[in-house]
Amino acid sequence: MNRKSSLLQLETTTEWDVIIIGGGATGLGAAMDAASRGFKTLLTEQADFAKGTSSKATKLVHGGVRYMAQGDLGLVREACFERGKLLQNAPHLTRNTSFVIPNYSWFDNIKYTVGLKFYDFLAGKLSLGKSRYISVRHTLEKLPNIKKEGLKGGVEYHDGQFDDARLALNVAQTAAEKGACVLNYFKVTGLLKGGNGKITGIKAKDIETGKEYEAKGKVVINATGVYVDNVLQMDKPNAPHFVRPSQGVHLTLDRSFLPGEAALMIPKTDDGRVLFAVPWHNKLIVGTTDTLREVPELEPRALEEEINFILNTATRYLVKKPTRTDVLAVFAGLRPLAAPQGEGKSTKEISRSHKIMVSDSGLITIIGGKWTTFRRMAQDTIDKAIQVASLPANACVTADMPIHGYDTTVDHHNEMHVYGSDIRSLKALEAAEPALQAPLLDNYPFTLANVVFAVRDEMALHVEDVLSRRIRLLLLDSKAAVAIAPRVAAAMAAELGKDEQWIEKEIKDFTELATKYEMEFF
Repeated sequence: MNRKSSLLQLETTTEWDVIIIGGGATGLGAAMDAASRGFKTLLTEQADFAKGTSSKATKLVHGGVRYMAQGDLGLVREACFERGKLLQNAPHLTRNTSFVIPNYSWFDNIKYTVGLKFYDFLAGKLSLGKSRYISVRHTLEKLPNIKKEGLKGGVEYHDGQFDDARLALNVAQTAAEKGACVLNYFKVTGLLKGGNGKITGIKAKDIETGKEYEAKGKVVINATGVYVDNVLQMDKPNAPHFVRPSQGVHLTLDRSFLPGEAALMIPKTDDGRVLFAVPWHNKLIVGTTDTLREVPELEPRALEEEINFILNTATRYLVKKPTRTDVLAVFAGLRPLAAPQGEGKSTKEISRSHKIMVSDSGLITIIGGKWTTFRRMAQDTIDKAIQVASLPANACVTADMPIHGYDTTVDHHNEMHVYGSDIRSLKALEAAEPALQAPLLDNYPFTLANVVFAVRDEMALHVEDVLSRRIRLLLLDSKAAVAIAPRVAAAMAAELGKDEQWIEKEIKDFTELATKYEMEFF
């Protein structure tokens, strides 16, 4: 995946079959689907791939236990199927994880055991393992440091876990390998229309160079998540708002707060959501919240009450009680939920099922959904594109298609497992250029080779791209990420042919960004 060759591909293609706006889970999935069906596909993303919501998830590939409680069984069944397919197609990025609900009443033991047996039933042949009631002793073995007082046992069930930004990157790479042109830092500024008012393409600007482009296409797909209304208003200035951003916040803690391999799930919190404490990259991710926000942002900031809610809820269940000084990073993402209809409607009550709309101009817009169902969302979107643009009715092939990096032999205890088959390329790079074997910092496995590989093979253009989404350090330990930003900037500058002024600006920009992730700035 190379940006220069992608730009050349853009400049030499007279018309695309499918143009996709948005490089998050939804857009990238659509690009992979369209390209694998043989369609000439262009995808543009205004920032980096998965810059927004798609890198700020709870890191779960799940059927959605709480959607079952809401009665949305169709979504749960679909999500369980897609969960199973994703674990098959990207085994290097996903894993089967044991989740435990600690119960402090006998009734909850019965209720959640019965409910999760039904969850297993909905998953069918793609179930990840049987749910079961476990004793107090086994609950404490699975969840060391959980509160013992009043514990009546627990329920263990299985769901998937993944690295969201790495999956987005691998989906982009898969799309490119299938012939798609994928471009980050490439912002759509307008829509092209014919005399009949139908959309015929896009206007876009390369953020890196300032150069402007026009691209003709048979169909344009708006897959911009919390920004779908912006694109709808490019098409029709008075278009109504269809999306309301809902903020989800997570805190990163040291694994000592919940040792072991199992994840903790609290099914009912004060705000009616579930709370997870999930082992991830040798840290513990705790979240999430559900707070309506008025305006979408690429880098939303956690609210004080959200941080307090997560800490207070975790404190009720953990023997080792986390405080603000224990938080290694704070990160917030915005869910692109359908706008609540009616007074007092909560986003917790809104279905996460996706919806596809077609404007009078032929613009296809997809809203809602979640990472787990991204492949099915893409399939439905490209099926609709075939109808709208009268494209050849090529069948979807992604259900059983390996994603870039596919490797069933990776060791998930090795921090480099997320590279999958690309681990060999990383090792070859270190062997060819021994200086790149130098560690970036103590207690983490990253070397200069990770940085150089991100630039050469993963289309990283800025320090943030590397530290936030290629090696995830900003979300794991924000202060550590700031500490190594100068080394990363220098290594990237050498690869990209940038000067000292560029290095200084990158360090400054990244340090400012990191204030949204560091607890001391709240």
